[in-house]
Amino acid sequence: MTITRLDIGPRMSQATIHNGVIYTAGQVDDTGATVAEQTRNVLAKIDALLAAAGTDKSKVLSATIILPDMSGFGEMNSVWDSWVVPGATPARTTLGGALVLPAFKVEIAVIAAL
Repeated sequence: MTITRLDIGPRMSQATIHNGVIYTAGQVDDTGATVAEQTRNVLAKIDALLAAAGTDKSKVLSATIILPDMSGFGEMNSVWDSWVVPGATPARTTLGGALVLPAFKVEIAVIAAL
């Protein structure tokens, strides 16, 4: 059994790969001032992790999105809708819940096929 880990840190890896599937950690960003900006930045991080694994967003199987304030749902969706590949949209769960830092406006984790 081979497990590959990307961007290994002392507490967690940013992604793990096993059996033809990549699992990303929840990606966050605190450089954007708005939900839309942070969503774009988070999706760029996900694009980079997928590329490092040799795959792309067209192979995303599932996404989990967490918003600390559900009033940002429409703003996040406007960016999400322009990011996903038409006809290849993944299964998705969106939750409202506190994130680890108040500056975080969105957190997204994905599972994708290689």
